[in-house]
Amino acid sequence: MSPQPQAAVGAPLSRVDGRLKVTGKALYAAEHDVDGVVHAVIVDSGIGRGRITSIDTRAALAHPGVLRVISHLNAPKLPYRDNSGSNNPPGRRLRVFQDDRVLFYGQPVAVVVATTLQAAQHGAGLVEVRYDAEPSSTDLHEAEADEPTRYARGDAEAGLRSAAVRMDLTYRTARNHHNPMEPHATIARWNGHRLTVWDKTQWVVGTQTELAAVFGIQTQAVRVISPFVGGAFGSGLRCWPHVVVAAVAARETARPVKLVLSRKQMYFGTGFRPSYEYRLRLGSDRRGRLTGMVHEMDAETSSYEKFTESILAPGQMLYSMPNVSQAYRTVPLDVNTPLWMRGPGFATASFVIESAMDELAHKLGIDPIELRRRNEPAQDESKKLPFSTRRLRECYTVGAHEFGWRRRSSRPRSRREGDWLIGMGMAAGVYDTARFAAQARVRLNADGTAVAEAAASDMGPGTYTSQTQVAADALGLTMRTVTFRLGDSLFPPTPPHGGSMTMASVGSAVLDGCNQVRRQAIKLAVEDRDSPLYGADADVVVVRSGRMHVEDDPARGETYQQLLARNNRSHLEALGSFAGPSGPERHSFYAYNATFAEVAVDATLGLVRVRRMLGVYDAGRIISPKLAHSQAIGGIVGGIGTALLEHTVTDHRDGRIVNANLADYLVPVNADVPDIKTIYLDGEDSEADPLGVKGLGEVVHVGVAPAIANAVFNATGRRIRELPITAEALL
Repeated sequence: MSPQPQAAVGAPLSRVDGRLKVTGKALYAAEHDVDGVVHAVIVDSGIGRGRITSIDTRAALAHPGVLRVISHLNAPKLPYRDNSGSNNPPGRRLRVFQDDRVLFYGQPVAVVVATTLQAAQHGAGLVEVRYDAEPSSTDLHEAEADEPTRYARGDAEAGLRSAAVRMDLTYRTARNHHNPMEPHATIARWNGHRLTVWDKTQWVVGTQTELAAVFGIQTQAVRVISPFVGGAFGSGLRCWPHVVVAAVAARETARPVKLVLSRKQMYFGTGFRPSYEYRLRLGSDRRGRLTGMVHEMDAETSSYEKFTESILAPGQMLYSMPNVSQAYRTVPLDVNTPLWMRGPGFATASFVIESAMDELAHKLGIDPIELRRRNEPAQDESKKLPFSTRRLRECYTVGAHEFGWRRRSSRPRSRREGDWLIGMGMAAGVYDTARFAAQARVRLNADGTAVAEAAASDMGPGTYTSQTQVAADALGLTMRTVTFRLGDSLFPPTPPHGGSMTMASVGSAVLDGCNQVRRQAIKLAVEDRDSPLYGADADVVVVRSGRMHVEDDPARGETYQQLLARNNRSHLEALGSFAGPSGPERHSFYAYNATFAEVAVDATLGLVRVRRMLGVYDAGRIISPKLAHSQAIGGIVGGIGTALLEHTVTDHRDGRIVNANLADYLVPVNADVPDIKTIYLDGEDSEADPLGVKGLGEVVHVGVAPAIANAVFNATGRRIRELPITAEALL
């Protein structure tokens, strides 16, 4: 079959939903107009561990406008039934209002429902809760770890003993919170035994499944609606307790209930990137060839769930070495459960490994890029599989040229501008190319317009736009005649909107559905005696701007509209699908980057300023260059926050988050954002998925923090092994 012309994919198009957002017409979770809605405010636990001994609700119930106060004393007992595919195993989730146990500071212990938000807020302040407090454990470095998850190949200890150069390094990374612009919010409404929620979520299907499990009802009895998400960075990848609280409150009051978390509540009501202590021992010969690495990492998790992330992969496959040993231990603490945050696992491992590689390069007197080249693997040594694509060498070459790497001095503190010490650093980055099963419904209407629907999400990368681009080209329509709909569990199911899997998974399903519909139309035309295409070979018919024609004879053809009208067809429709990986993988799938940073450090005050950054990416086919650049800017800015600013501070006496606000938890602002440039290597990964994409949203974050840390060393001669890098550490 002749390839379908591509006009939208690869073009730097503006967001199709951009006007809705800038005019305020895009409706986020708390903004939907639901008749009769009342307001709920959660009462948070004031201790880190223990039991509730009493809850006095008299003053709250006496306050004008307060309708109900719900706690474990009067809440219904919920079945928390296991549903196949639930995004949280039964018996391990936090069971809100089911008993008197307090497992972490800020845990929901009651909810006040009132006719106005102000009444609910004041009523929550009037609820008096008494506790029998127990000592809480919130310090990663003082608690007992679980049994480790292990990986090994070769003999790492022997590899270290035989090494000409050995290093033993310990790194610490702070807990980071997502802090999206839109706070988490839910509106819940019951209609008999059917539940509808308008929720901020990155996985409408997962939230639907979770709510069905909690309430013991059929999955089809729950509808989740989430057309717009105001940033999430991973915080919306599961159904949080407040969603259940809103649904309980709605059922108990027989009213639709709106519940919006405050900024403070988001620090213990939703997840976070866990803190780590990561010891790395590595050895090499005098030429820099790695002989072995031993990774020992401890990460915080909650006492009632075990959270893990993909922190092991980079240490297994990023560089060639015969001997690797890894031990990944989770440390149960009296905290709420962590969650994936941009570049999960890979970003933390990258900081450690790439900082250590830079330190090794300096010790050996080898250029950091050259050291990485010398350890470039021919295959994925952890899986013994060829890489689908791996163009890190090209990323290094292009990046070094564009960034002016040759101007970097290998001697720290050798470049100065007044009071500022100037340094350059770089790091490699890698992230898994995830693909999962997805479906999309596609409908071509008689008026020549088309609609594609899938239960996906859009937290900012531009899903509406990129999926429209894929659909427009596959159907041979213009962008303005195609509509993509998402964010509703009534639409065909998709995987979570995270892990850089949306374009590969949902996009491939959209492509399949559109291809089916286009072929239906062409088949109808070539079999229609009244069509100019009658008798033509269907394999040589293409579609441009809604008009089918023979590829080598553009005059011979007709429009979709003409065909459907003549055949009395109101529409053509198909359910597109993507099965995801089937059977054992034959390749190792990853996206890669080389990230470069230039920093200035005040020699007297220790202040670090990022002056410019460059990212070069091997990320497969780029569907939308404009969206890709936006994604890279966001990932790099987030990496600047991880490297220099973001640090959740816990009072270990009770588990209280000290800086649970945007005044004290620092995130990058415009003044912190330097000159950012991004380059995408041309190409595609035809082994990964039908679109040839790898995913971009995660990999752009990975490698940013170590590139900055390495630049700080080049500027100052101080090796910092703890994030964020503070002025105190440089003084």
